Amino acid sequence: MPSFWLVLGLAALPALGNCVGGVLAEVLRVSERTLSLALHLAAGIVLAVVGLELMPEALAAEVPWVPLLAFVVGGVAFIGLDRAVGVVRARLGGRTGDKGSRALTIFSGVSLDLFSDGVMIGTGTLLNPALGLLLAIGQVPADLPEGFAAIATMRRAGIPRRRRILAAVAFTIPIMLGATIGYFALRGAPEIVTLSVLALTGGALTAVVVEEMLTEAHEGDTSQLGPIFLTAGFAMFAAISVYVGA
Repeated sequence: MPSFWLVLGLAALPALGNCVGGVLAEVLRVSERTLSLALHLAAGIVLAVVGLELMPEALAAEVPWVPLLAFVVGGVAFIGLDRAVGVVRARLGGRTGDKGSRALTIFSGVSLDLFSDGVMIGTGTLLNPALGLLLAIGQVPADLPEGFAAIATMRRAGIPRRRRILAAVAFTIPIMLGATIGYFALRGAPEIVTLSVLALTGGALTAVVVEEMLTEAHEGDTSQLGPIFLTAGFAMFAAISVYVGA
């Protein structure tokens, strides 16, 4: 059986990619148009993760209606996530529904994506260490623009730099948690449970993309290139899936 430390080492690769994307958002000048394009690119990538990775895997279950139901529950989970972020913002002095709330919801959505990456890396490495390596390497180029978009959105919302840097570093937590759950908790669970967890995550991610990422992307100074970046993000992840084996 592969070592748990190997699983954590592999999970650290996409976590580092996401963190690097966040650092780039700190050191580069990010205009509203650049942020809009970055959000479109990240949204396309997340939609590809859901459409090409999570749901095809989930629908391979013997009883597909269970993961499909979990997908819908993921949308319900998004509502709970959005309300929880609003409560936290209100207690910190912000207003529910303001840019700060949306930025934190986008950050949470990217964290969910990382969590699902970790689950797949953890379970994939158990099946075959080479598969785990391919999954980890394949996620790195996709996680860079996601980290950039999340931290750039927080920067635009006026969240203090210290909190933004902490947030970029905190991207390591959900993927390590997902990898740990994938390695220990889900390895002995029925397949339908693992696939339903992936589907639930996919439903929440879809809601975050449509309700938060694209909404934020269309505020302020936008670009007509947005749809191109959206589809390019989808195509980029599809190419990674096909040619890298993620």
